[in-house]
Amino acid sequence: MTESTQPRVALFPGGAARSEVLTSYDPRTGEVVGSYAVMGANEINRTVRAARSAEKWWSELGFSARKRLLLEWKRGIARRASELVDLICEETGKPEADAVIEVMLAVENLDWAARNAARSLRRRGLGSSWLTRNQKASVGYLPLGVIGVLGPWNNPVFTPMGSIAYAMAAGNAVVFKPHELTTGVGVWLAESWSRVAPEQPVLQVVTGDKVTGSALCRAKVDKIAYSGSETGAHEVISLCAQTMTPVVVEHGGKGAMVVHVDAVLDDAAEAAVFGAMANAGQNPTGIQRVYVADSVYDNFLELVVDQTKRLRPGADKRASYGPMVLESQVDVVRKQVRDALAHGGRAVVGGMDSIREPYIEPIVLVEVPEESTAVTGEAIGPVLIVNRVATMEEAAERINATGNGIAVSVFTRDVHSVDTFAERLRVGVVTINSSTAYTSIPALPFGGVGEYGQGHSHGELGLREFSRTLAVARKQYRAPVNLSTFDRHPRHLRFAKSMFRLRHAHRA
Repeated sequence: MTESTQPRVALFPGGAARSEVLTSYDPRTGEVVGSYAVMGANEINRTVRAARSAEKWWSELGFSARKRLLLEWKRGIARRASELVDLICEETGKPEADAVIEVMLAVENLDWAARNAARSLRRRGLGSSWLTRNQKASVGYLPLGVIGVLGPWNNPVFTPMGSIAYAMAAGNAVVFKPHELTTGVGVWLAESWSRVAPEQPVLQVVTGDKVTGSALCRAKVDKIAYSGSETGAHEVISLCAQTMTPVVVEHGGKGAMVVHVDAVLDDAAEAAVFGAMANAGQNPTGIQRVYVADSVYDNFLELVVDQTKRLRPGADKRASYGPMVLESQVDVVRKQVRDALAHGGRAVVGGMDSIREPYIEPIVLVEVPEESTAVTGEAIGPVLIVNRVATMEEAAERINATGNGIAVSVFTRDVHSVDTFAERLRVGVVTINSSTAYTSIPALPFGGVGEYGQGHSHGELGLREFSRTLAVARKQYRAPVNLSTFDRHPRHLRFAKSMFRLRHAHRA
């Protein structure tokens, strides 16, 4: 088998029996990156049992001690960042700059989660009503226990760290199953934690294929965090339903952009091209399609075409982006582009000839009907669709019709009107005059809508996603008006009824 046809992942030995070794390859060269054990159900269950023991120690440490250890872990990752960057490049084929940015974003999230867990999760007092003034109410957030994390292949550090860091900061232990294409990254992260607390496996990695991931879903952990394809999400949800295990889902696919008549077109075009093409279009926070106001459409498209034609995929340091990481996605891109052209769309940059495995040169499509799978399908690849719209309302209708409730970028000088426009969109994130920069804000929660997201990662909501609520009410003194007794005095009930009418039956 030649390098050009070498599979990204091979299982050895061959035959009908289940394989025991997983070998991954550099998508740029076909060279072996590493070999890893394929863990089965028994190994997964032992790992989860060890995690439960470690979680007891970890949760009892409290916020201050956990913060100290997490920040020590962060410093260790930062000091050895060049190792991790090299490994990301080897396993995904990303240019060094993209891998560096990914590591930086992951470390920023770890830092934020460690520093803000106490503020977000510790117990705090609540108000009470006039009927319960003698009660002191409070709410706090406790760890769930053991969290299973199923990582993706496109951003193998940044995306899973959005679950790992927040789950650990909340006091949970984590069992991390990286994607089989990026197993080495997961092993590296677990090893880096073991340097901080070698006797306490608060973070463990399990290696293997799809069957290993299924075993983790069945292992009765306290929550599963999954990021990946829509098909994979459905499988994970179905598996976890068998054991009533809650799931946090971050689907793949990309978002949309809206360019208003008053937008700064240079900025909008730059953001659209970067959002669509960076990481070979394999960023789930990127841009799939742009809806441009009719009066500025031609000027915007000219800028996009000019910028896109300067890009070049490749394995060298000067390349704009690297190869497709997942071989099967090349066929998906090919089918979507073919479908767009068959439905009347036009290619103004590239086309079917741009697909040369494992690389895909930039493709810009226009006049693509909304029913095309290039619009409705999960978009992962260096393909950008630019369609014209008459109004912002039409843009909102088209975005909502696809159901891809991830993120929308709006470019306009009239920033004060965007909030109203954003509320009409069924998406999880709206950005103004930028595209993917919001991923650099750890405090900003990230989550989709409907099929494209269940739960949140990042921010305070990300910390609470991996916590359970404990509400406490404590009686402080005998109530002057006690209705919670069979021996209540009739005078108390008359007083309560009068107060009720006074408070609620009359106009405020």
